[in-house]
Amino acid sequence: MPPIPAVALGQLRRRPAAFAGLAAAQLLALATVTLFGSLLAADLTAPAGTPRAASGPGVAVVAAGFGEIAVLVAFFVVANALGFALRQQHRELALLRAAAATPRQIRRLVRGEVLATTLLVALPGWALGHLAAGRFLTALQRRDMAAPTLAVPGSPLPGLAALAAALLVGLAASAVGARRISRTTPAAALTGSAADPGRTGAVRLLAGVAVLVGGGLLLRLAATRPADQLDKAGQAALLGSLVLLVAVALLGPLAARALVAGLGAPLRAAAPRTGWLADANLRGHAHRLASAVVPVALLTGLSGTMTIMTTTAERAAERATAHAAELSAELSTGLTTGPAASSVTSASDIWLRQAELAMLVCFATVATVNTLVALTVDRRREFALLRLAGATRHRLLAVLGVEAVLTAAVGVLLGAGVAAAASAAFSTAVTGTMAPAVPAAACGWIAGGALVLTLPGILVPALWATTGPAAALVAGGGRD
Repeated sequence: MPPIPAVALGQLRRRPAAFAGLAAAQLLALATVTLFGSLLAADLTAPAGTPRAASGPGVAVVAAGFGEIAVLVAFFVVANALGFALRQQHRELALLRAAAATPRQIRRLVRGEVLATTLLVALPGWALGHLAAGRFLTALQRRDMAAPTLAVPGSPLPGLAALAAALLVGLAASAVGARRISRTTPAAALTGSAADPGRTGAVRLLAGVAVLVGGGLLLRLAATRPADQLDKAGQAALLGSLVLLVAVALLGPLAARALVAGLGAPLRAAAPRTGWLADANLRGHAHRLASAVVPVALLTGLSGTMTIMTTTAERAAERATAHAAELSAELSTGLTTGPAASSVTSASDIWLRQAELAMLVCFATVATVNTLVALTVDRRREFALLRLAGATRHRLLAVLGVEAVLTAAVGVLLGAGVAAAASAAFSTAVTGTMAPAVPAAACGWIAGGALVLTLPGILVPALWATTGPAAALVAGGGRD
């Protein structure tokens, strides 16, 4: 077997599409950690006696609050992208095992690929993060949320910390991803290279239940926060929604199969051929379906949670302000509007929440597009076999269109469930009731956006995956 570094670089050259998603995810992760690390460095290196912000919590608190969720989401996207990069290489890795490659060599190969991909995007990630830090700090200063004398330092430490974090997460994810192929026998690895797991394993099921319980505890913590700690309640609710989405990822095959069974029934009745094929494909490959719906659920769940929480806080503040004004007019006393109308709903805080939402949507969009494209391209050999069996390209694209609609619907429903739970917990802390204020128009745009991403994310790569001679694709194993 050639040296491991040479094989790893060869895989990157042979399958650039397989690693494009991982490169984009690592680029975002590096930029994110560099961004918030640079903001913390700006606050820590400020000269003694530098005045604090005129309004808002200050740069360090903003960076820590933003970074807590954004970094977790970024690395969730990295792990997801790496999983698909490995999946697209599964056949090659199985062939290497059959050619006498040891499990240790396979793990080293995967680590080499992660290292090469991360180093490739390190400089662009640092530059993007440093530039974003300067722009973000300027925006904070314009809103009197940062001292005007603060500046982003030119220290390389934030970038080096970002690189170390990205490598740590990437290597940890690669260890998990390479475990299946490296621990099986060469024959079993080769024969199972294209197989979809039939059932959810007991370990994964137990882990999913445990994570689900952990998410519930975080939401309970958010719901029991006192009225003067609404920012902490919001952070706990948002973190709880992210933990619930991890549970969705673990329990996805079970939930996705159940939802498709219900949603597919009317499609089978309306379109007996196309609808039946799409429904059978999705239910027959529950793990593949779960992989597709998780990023859609991530997009809708986080976006919906942020949107509903912000609207709930605004409505609560409006009611508190109106009530205080009435009492003040009647009693002629200087009553305050209460904690619900404090910094939670100030113009600066609303801007911060909108910026955080935009960042989370960016991460979730990258995860959604990368996952759908990778899954569709991975089915190229399957499409060729269907074409050899008599299916026309038009029929395949019609079936995939129905699959895209069902995938978007399942992802939106799972994300809506997470958003509903997190928003109810936040609403309990803000208003004392589990019924949050739901902006119907904004939620409709979120669901529509998920559909807009899902349809081209499946159909555009399908146009490429269904081209070329079917017999040659089947004989070649569906390689790029």
